[in-house]
Order: sequence, then structure tokens, then C-alpha cells
Amino acid sequence: MRFISFPTGRLAAFLFASALLPAHAADLPPVFVLNSLDATVSVVDPISWTETQRIPTGKEPHHLYLSPDEASLIVANSAGDSLTFLNPRTAEVQRVVYGIIDPYHLRFSPDMKWFVTAGNRLNHIDIYRWDGKEPKLVKRIPSGKTPSHIWIDGKSTTAYVSMQDSDELVAVDLATQSIRWRIPTGPMPADIFGIHDGKTLLVGLTGSDGVQVFDVAGPEPKLVGKIPTGKGAHAFRSAGDGRSVFVSNRVANSISRIDLQTLQVVDTYPVAGGPDCMDVSADGKMLYVTSRWAKKLSVVDLAAHKVVRQVPVGRSPHGVWTLDHAKR
Repeated sequence: MRFISFPTGRLAAFLFASALLPAHAADLPPVFVLNSLDATVSVVDPISWTETQRIPTGKEPHHLYLSPDEASLIVANSAGDSLTFLNPRTAEVQRVVYGIIDPYHLRFSPDMKWFVTAGNRLNHIDIYRWDGKEPKLVKRIPSGKTPSHIWIDGKSTTAYVSMQDSDELVAVDLATQSIRWRIPTGPMPADIFGIHDGKTLLVGLTGSDGVQVFDVAGPEPKLVGKIPTGKGAHAFRSAGDGRSVFVSNRVANSISRIDLQTLQVVDTYPVAGGPDCMDVSADGKMLYVTSRWAKKLSVVDLAAHKVVRQVPVGRSPHGVWTLDHAKR
């Protein structure tokens, strides 16, 4: 574990500034950034906006998710075949679970009974039972090429998974652990976001310039539209207002805000360095973005429409998360 110290003068200035902050500000939990090429997690102080700690993980940590009891932040180490559990408030390493094969992306079902991972490297979807402590493998399902991102419906019946290199969207029945249907997508589908009570799915097309819209309300899915956003449309994050969602456009170096009623882009924010994953501050005013190619965490002031600070982190920063976030 590597700690980063402040020069004396900078530390003094930081302590003085901290003394002027409201009492609750000192209790803000850190922002976590996964450095996929360094096999580390950067811990960023949201007051001083400095990296205070860098935690070793397994190889290629890409995505992270809060445990159902909210006691642990789970980092999925895809090439390390492991999960690292962190305290979401203190960044303390709680434990490491080995034998989770190729967990590139991960998600719990809303009823907290299922834990699903996408094996991006080995072309499988793993369905685990979750007993509150340990994931227990129920079924490994061969999939299309390069399963990427997962979305699970609100009823905890279906896991939707994008296939990055075979250009498909797949629906998996969780009760039977079987594939229910497949539908072709545009090039390099990535993140998935469910709206309209799970009847509609948004799918980011990293190999194109927008988001495809699928109607999944019936027994068979239907492609019903496409929202132009920008080249390299990749990851989603709810704005927390119940009315809009952000999508990162990695090639266009921008973030688009999509209105969930009109399904049109209503705002665009420039973010350099290959914007990837995002989180939103609890007050909804700031957007935290990993700038994948710039080795930085970018902080976007949404009202000002600009990046107001960047924090140097490790190589190829991917997932970002904080406990002090807007509603997902």
C-alpha cells in the first residue's frame, strides 16, 4: 500500500482550509478510481482533491459495485480472477475473494439474491447466488464474443448483457440461468441503462456515435431508435434527478445528457482525455469522470459546463465511485 504525503507548506494550507469547512465536510467519504493498467485503486480526498492513497488490487481492476449491505465496495479484478472488498468510508482493505473467474463487469440483482459477472476475456456470463457473505457459482453460461456490461431489471428476473465483439445484446433468465434471447446491435455495444420501469434499454455504441434504444417489454426485443451523442458512446450514469442520464463519448471527448422522456440530447459537456466511467456528487452539481487516456480524474461543474479540476491518478483509470453520490 502506497501513501502519498504532502509537502509541509501544502499540508499547512490544507489544514487551514479544512478548518474553515463545515463540520460535515470533514466526514465526506473518498472518491475511488480504478487504475486498470496499474492494478491499483486511487483514493482521492474530495476536499483537497489530492490522491491520498494507492491500494494494490488484482490485475486489471475495471469496475466496482457496492455490496447489498453497503458495508463493502467490491472491486472486480478481471485478469486477477478475484474481488477486492474495501471499506467505502475509510478505504481499508477488508478481504480478497479468489476464484471468481474473469470478473470484468459485475452487478447485484435488486432483490440482492443474484450476483452476476461478465467474463470479458473468456466469453462467459457467471451467475452466482449471494448469501450475504460469499458468492456461490450456480451456472457459467457461454456467451457471444467479449461480454461487456450488465443491467438487471427491477424485478430481478433478467440480466441483460452486451457482447462487445459479436455486436449483440443478450437477455439471461436468472431463475433458469439460460439465455432467453439475442438481438443484433450496432458496433461494439458497451454499457446498458434501463428506463421506463425496465421496458426500455439504452445501449452505448463504443464503435459508433450514439446510443441505441431497445423495447424489451414484450417476449421479443425490438430496436426502436438511436440517439446521436458522439463518437465512442460508452458508459451511463443517472443524473440523479429522475429526468436524465449522462453518457460518456470516449472518442468525441464529451459527456451528453439525455432527457429520459424525449430521448434526446439536451446538454453536452467537453471532457478531454477519453471520458469513461462517471459518478455524480450527492448535490447533483459535480460530475466525476475518469479520463482514460490522460491518467486523471476529471471533475465537471455541471452548471458551468466545464472541467474545474483534474486529479492525477494511475494508468488507464476506469471505474469511479463514491459513497457520497446522487441517486442512481
